[in-house]
Amino acid sequence: MSDFTPTAGTVTMFTTTWCGYCRRLKSQLEREGIAFAEVDIEGLPEAADFVMSVNGGSQTVPTLIFPDGSSAANPSIGQVKARLAS
Repeated sequence: MSDFTPTAGTVTMFTTTWCGYCRRLKSQLEREGIAFAEVDIEGLPEAADFVMSVNGGSQTVPTLIFPDGSSAANPSIGQVKARLAS
């Protein structure tokens, strides 16, 4: 597991300031009451490296890390809720 792995019931969300998909997912997480830690990959090189390591070399955002250490690139809010429920 990475240093970015969140605690149970939460996610770590890798973003950029200009990402529209990130803003949308953040608002959906907030609306659903899902706690998250946001990490801007442009300000943290090790975060960008981690995102590339789980996305085949791409800096795809949003990328979420779940408490079990798994990741998902640009998931829907339904996918996030399902992963946290399992």
